[in-house]
Amino acid sequence: MKIIAVIPARYASTRFPAKLMQDLGGKTVISRTYQAAMNTNLFDDVFVVTDSNLIFDEIISQGGKAIMSSKEHESGSDRIAEAIADLAVDIVVNVQGDEPFIDKQPLEELLSVFRNDTKKEVDLASLMREITDLEEINNPNNVKVVVDQNRFALYFSRSVIPYPRETNVGVRFMQHIGIYAFRKQALLDFYSLPMKSLEASEKLEQLRYLEYGKRIKMVETTHIGIGIDTPEDLDRARKML
Repeated sequence: MKIIAVIPARYASTRFPAKLMQDLGGKTVISRTYQAAMNTNLFDDVFVVTDSNLIFDEIISQGGKAIMSSKEHESGSDRIAEAIADLAVDIVVNVQGDEPFIDKQPLEELLSVFRNDTKKEVDLASLMREITDLEEINNPNNVKVVVDQNRFALYFSRSVIPYPRETNVGVRFMQHIGIYAFRKQALLDFYSLPMKSLEASEKLEQLRYLEYGKRIKMVETTHIGIGIDTPEDLDRARKML
């Protein structure tokens, strides 16, 4: 089973333009993310896929592998699907370009889903963590997920799910952590299928997979990603480093 990591890297971030090319301890954010993915030793190959010549040249100049995206894309899944269409791979892991402090353990847990999936019932796997703070639960920027007894995703929403009409019945609120591992075919199918109403309404690309019958296995973790979305995040990252 050939496993690769792909790091989608847009230059024009809405909240923090050019964030991936910012300095983080003498290296750019995207270079640190690429090296962190390599250092996990989990992947047969690691690629950055980007719409930016600056990011492409940055990775190539450091001896890394990069792919130029030839089209405009609305989601990371679309950009990755274009990049891996002609690659001979089985499993593709989406590593966020703005998270240079990669935690190896949750990635190992995602990959174990496919190693144990002898019947190939899983199309993609992703992470979730329990949240208990009411502000976090009600925050529409925190995407929630509900699962069945086998931890396959039933639905993702920015709203509170499940709705707590009754309390003290053992309901747990789970936040979706947007790290994915895909079977190659699931990505290619996503790329060829049009957006439907649920995805358009919630602005959540993972709903396209569910609307077309793909099975998403959720893995519970305590991992909290350290993303760089603002200049303040970059300052904190520099202090951590």
